[in-house]
Amino acid sequence: MIVAAHSLLPRDIDALAKRVVEENARIGRKVALAESCTGGLVSAALTEIPGSSQVLDRGFVTYSNQAKMETLGVPQDIIETFGAVSVACVWAMAQGALRKSDADVAVAISGIAGPDGGTELKPVGTVVFAQAKRGEEEAEPVAEMRKLDGSTRAEVRRQATLVALELLLP
Repeated sequence: MIVAAHSLLPRDIDALAKRVVEENARIGRKVALAESCTGGLVSAALTEIPGSSQVLDRGFVTYSNQAKMETLGVPQDIIETFGAVSVACVWAMAQGALRKSDADVAVAISGIAGPDGGTELKPVGTVVFAQAKRGEEEAEPVAEMRKLDGSTRAEVRRQATLVALELLLP
């Protein structure tokens, strides 16, 4: 992992975060994040970039199921039925981030970074992403489950951060 001289984060994350800030600032769009397995890395990546205050409204780190329910309003039955690592959960997280912010777009991330916690159906490296836009709350969910390289916890979190940043591009 090569870190940029001016950043705490790897160059690929720093470069993509810079694009997110510049492109969203250019169109006057605010973003919010609801992070679980990334633990605030996406928000941290954005705040490494000068001018990020024009773009990042807020970030929610809702690592526990209780935090997802209390902070973002994820219904308990979604977590009990589908689990925290599910399209239904991240869609509810993204919707909750929109409701509790002034953002125009919200991205949510939940996954299994490992090295433990994986199952046959959801192995380590399974990460789910959702994007919600203000005014489109009733639209079909924009969400997907991905199997990322689960060789290390750090690698899963790095890849998840990159995917989430891509979802924040206009």
